This record gives sequence, C-alpha cells and structure tokens, in this order.
Amino acid sequence: MAVATAAAADRCGKDLDELMGSCEGYLSFPAEPRVAPSTACCGVVRKVDVPCLCTMVTPEVVEQYISMDKAGYVAGYCRRPFVPASYGGSYHIPGPMA
Repeated sequence: MAVATAAAADRCGKDLDELMGSCEGYLSFPAEPRVAPSTACCGVVRKVDVPCLCTMVTPEVVEQYISMDKAGYVAGYCRRPFVPASYGGSYHIPGPMA
C-alpha cells in the first residue's frame, strides 16, 4: 500500500511540474489580465490528475504562487472546468448556492 501511495504522489508531483512548466505564466499572479493559454498548456491541463493536484492546493500555494481565479479560467478555456461549489484543496470553487 505504501508503494502505491508513493507512486501516486510521484505521479502527482510530475503532473504539477509539467503543469507549472507549461502553464505557469497563465496561472501566476496578478489575477488580471487573464490570457488565453497555449495549446501546450491546454494539452497538459487535459491530462493531469486534477483531484491529486487539488490536494496540493494549500493556502500558501494560493496566496503566493497560483491565482485560483486564473486557474479556473484556464481550466474552463481548456475544456476541463472545475466542478462548481467543490474544493481545490483549501480553495472553494465558486458555484451555485445551496
């Protein structure tokens, strides 16, 4: 079980590295302007393990490195939108009120 967990964490880390390598300019602060991501960035967005990456979204990440507003824009632009009213780690994805 520990081997499977370590392998999953390794894949998640690789996904994060690939995502930041291809999309960092589209995800980083400031929150504006939002710029349409490249084809390469969208290719990565479409294949990464989003639930795994969401476990890595800590308040420090959101406050210092990634604009979640931009991340939502990029995900939607790349046709892999976040699930409304869900959570990406510590970040609440806006959505319909219950």
